Amino acid sequence: MIIRPNLHWFRMLLAWRGSVLPRLIPRLSLIFLISVVAVAAHDHILKVTVRLSPTPFSLLGIALAVFLGFRNNASYDRWWEARKLWGHLLNEARSLTRQALTLPREPLAPAELREFVQVLGALPHALRHQLRKSDPAEDLVSRLPAPLFERVMAARYRPSAIMLWLGEWVQRNARAGAIDPMAVVAFDRNLNGLSDVIGGCERIVSTPLPFAYSVMIHRTVYFFCASLPFGLVDSIGIFTPLFSVFVAYTFMAHEAIASQIEEPFGFDDNDLALTVMSSFIEDAVRDLLGEPSLPNAPSGHNGIVLT
Repeated sequence: MIIRPNLHWFRMLLAWRGSVLPRLIPRLSLIFLISVVAVAAHDHILKVTVRLSPTPFSLLGIALAVFLGFRNNASYDRWWEARKLWGHLLNEARSLTRQALTLPREPLAPAELREFVQVLGALPHALRHQLRKSDPAEDLVSRLPAPLFERVMAARYRPSAIMLWLGEWVQRNARAGAIDPMAVVAFDRNLNGLSDVIGGCERIVSTPLPFAYSVMIHRTVYFFCASLPFGLVDSIGIFTPLFSVFVAYTFMAHEAIASQIEEPFGFDDNDLALTVMSSFIEDAVRDLLGEPSLPNAPSGHNGIVLT
C-alpha cells in the first residue's frame, strides 16, 4: 500500500509507484503504434485509408466514463469495507484485552493474561494469511503455545480455531469462578464481533464483482481506445498519437485501478497493508498489557508501506 505526504503538484506528475502507469506502458505503446498507422493512412503513406467520424466516439466516451465511474465506485466500496473491517478488528482486540485485565473478580495470573493477549495478537496474522492464501506457520509458531499451534495448523479456517480457543479461555476462567456471568456476556459480545470481521473479510474474498460486467467494460475500453485514433486523425492530424495515448491512459488507468482495489487483500501497491496492520493490532494489545513494542515490525519508508 502506498501512503505519501501531500506532494508538490509537479512531483505528483512524476509519481511512478502506485500510479498503475508501469503496467499500462505496453498497452499504451500499442495504442501509440495504432495512432501512427492512423496518421500514415490519413496522409496516404499507406494504401488503405480508414476515416471515422468523431461523433460516435463522443457519445461512446460519455457512456464509457459513466460505466467506469460505477465500476470504480463498486471496487472502492469493497476496498473501504475491508479497511473498516480491519479497523473493527483492532477495536474488538483492544476491548477483549481491556476486559481480560479489568473484568475478572481478582486479577488473573500474569502468565494467564499474557497467554490470552499473545493468542489474541496472533489472530490478525492468521486472518491475513487466510485471506492471501499463504502459509501462516512462520508467523504463528512464535506466537501460539505449541499445542494450540498444532491445533490451529490442522484446522481449515485458522482464525476461527484461534477464536474458539479464546472462547474456551473465557469459559475456563468462568468455571473457575474468576469471571462472573455478566463479564462472560461482555466477552462473548466482542468475540461475536471478531466473528463478524472474519465473516465480512471472507465474504469480500469469495464474492468478486460479476465477471460478465467486468469483461464487458474491459472489451469496450480497448475497442474504444484502439479505434479512437481513426476518429481523431481528420481533426488533429499529426497530434493524433499524443491525444490518443492520453485518452487511452485515462480510461485504461481507471479500469486498472478498479481491478486492483477490487481485491483489497492482495499484494498490489494500492491494496491494504495487511502485514503492517496485523503487527499494529498485535502491538496495540501488547501495549495494554505493558509489553514492549514488537522488534523489527514492518514500517513505511519514503511514502511506501510494506504490504
